[in-house]
Amino acid sequence: MASDKKMVEAITSMDVDFAQWYTDVVKKAELIDYSSVKGCMVIKPDGYAIWENIQSELDRRFKEVGVKNVYMPMFIPESLLQKEKDHVEGFAPEVAWVTHGGLEELQERLCVRPTSETLFCDFYAKDIQSYRDLPKVYNQWCSVVRWEKTTRPFLRSREFLWQEGHTAHATAEEAEARTEQMLNVYADFCEEVLSIPVIRGQKTDKEKFAGAESTYTIEALMHDGKALQSGTSHNFGDGFAKAFGIQYSDKDNQLKYVHQTSWGVSTRIIGAIIMTHGDNEGLVLPPRIAPVQVVIIPIQQRKEGVLEKAYELKDRLSGFKVKVDDSDKSPGWKFSECEMRGIPLRVEIGPKDIASNQAVLVRRDTHEKITVSLDELEEKTAQLLESIQKDMLERARAHRDSHTYAAANLEELKDIAENKPGFIKAMWCGCQECEEKLKEEAGITSRCMPFAQEKISDTCVYCGKPAVKMVYWGKAY
Repeated sequence: MASDKKMVEAITSMDVDFAQWYTDVVKKAELIDYSSVKGCMVIKPDGYAIWENIQSELDRRFKEVGVKNVYMPMFIPESLLQKEKDHVEGFAPEVAWVTHGGLEELQERLCVRPTSETLFCDFYAKDIQSYRDLPKVYNQWCSVVRWEKTTRPFLRSREFLWQEGHTAHATAEEAEARTEQMLNVYADFCEEVLSIPVIRGQKTDKEKFAGAESTYTIEALMHDGKALQSGTSHNFGDGFAKAFGIQYSDKDNQLKYVHQTSWGVSTRIIGAIIMTHGDNEGLVLPPRIAPVQVVIIPIQQRKEGVLEKAYELKDRLSGFKVKVDDSDKSPGWKFSECEMRGIPLRVEIGPKDIASNQAVLVRRDTHEKITVSLDELEEKTAQLLESIQKDMLERARAHRDSHTYAAANLEELKDIAENKPGFIKAMWCGCQECEEKLKEEAGITSRCMPFAQEKISDTCVYCGKPAVKMVYWGKAY
């Protein structure tokens, strides 16, 4: 063993400093590194492998519901961006501009895309002529740039990776159906693959996407009691179509405007995985998204037959994503490292285990050790990975539910907001002034109006007027 190898460094306890814990994890688990480009991050192989798995699984689900991938330019002429007023105002503070091409000043500034609505609209205006051209159900995987003042790895950076779907439909009903369908694709993906339970609902007008008629969202609760918007789906109605002249001839040869949607998920979802499941030892990855699902650690690997047996077990477990750690580090160092990296299942095999025809399997999520016969290795591995996936979702759901509170009046809401991190369910009259006052006085924002409505009281939690919606409120990233 190399004498200069250190045990995995301790990370800050999440109970001491959650923000520092998060930074420690993303750095020490080697998901990212900081870049010389201020506000931008280098996504390292382990971090990018998680994104590739997210991309692969989401892309498969998109294609199942008729989505096709395209690619748009990364530059947007300023005149094109100005066509939709509300949209421009929503993004103006975050836009990065290109003013020169080589040594020459450009005749028109180019925006580095913060999002691609205007590009898709410009394309659709030329590409859509007849009802036979509809619907257009397109998506692109790309990066976007938003000049954020405060950045954090995955959660908020000046350049980040995402997918953005942009669709065009003949009727308002079709657009609404697609908006809801894609939100449900996201929600099912989060729960089935990432083991993250989400609240499905609609954003208030204050919080909806600039230029949208309505925005639907999935909201997740992180370990520290803050909410994270984990995916959004927007119904644009015909507002963009009118701004960009996107019309089609219907079956009666009448010109009509299309109805559009947009929906997206970004690399911030990796931050959600970390903050939903991680612990003081590091990452805890759900098996279905983990780049490595099983790590085999040979004990006393220099002894005859041990390393050979480890690779034999890897071959037997070829149906899973498996690696053998045959480095010269100590077993204890290897244990700590694979825990830091969040590998769901560890298999320990040494001379005594070989003699007894057994192996020790260790769950990352619970640290439980299970001794299994090598004759049952494949079956037990499959069972344990499935249990880990399911149990992680249930634990996250239990945490969310135990940190969700109801407030019938302003005094209760303020007390919860100050002393009990989590979601707060409270009634709202629909007035934006009350929404703004709650942010000002309690430090919370509306997360969503859930589709599954409940009645906490008859009156608005702030003003006491008749309530129209139950809203999830909370502090958020």
